[in-house]
Amino acid sequence: MIQPSNALRLKVGGGRLGAIDASAIAKAEAALKSLSGNFAQWLNDEVAKLEAARQAVRADGVTADTMETLYLRAHDLKGLGATYGFPLITRIAGLLCRLIDDKAKRTDAPMPLIDAHIDAIKAAVRDDIKDVEHPIGKALVQELERRVAELGA
Repeated sequence: MIQPSNALRLKVGGGRLGAIDASAIAKAEAALKSLSGNFAQWLNDEVAKLEAARQAVRADGVTADTMETLYLRAHDLKGLGATYGFPLITRIAGLLCRLIDDKAKRTDAPMPLIDAHIDAIKAAVRDDIKDVEHPIGKALVQELERRVAELGA
């Protein structure tokens, strides 16, 4: 009889590397919890950076540089939204990233749709809408997804 390897066990530390250190996980969770009081301010700071990038596009025009900055701000929120307790923001920012991901087509993206994404992110923070299961969050995401899909992004 040939015993198949248990690749999952190896990936979670049950192989040669030893078991997962539960105390290390507990320390990491405690550290994250101690920082969670700052999450609201940090999220507001990230949203302000996104808004500043949008204002730069309006002031300086739709250029490769202004759109790159806008993309990077959206990408940051895509990564941080769920960490800060707003998976809805991660989802909306991810859609915005998808819309303006292609550098060659970035300057052709419709500004009203970009604005809709940014306004949806700001509304989620303002109204404390954290999850896609919230009726307003669900409606926002569905409409934004539909519009992005229409553009083939």
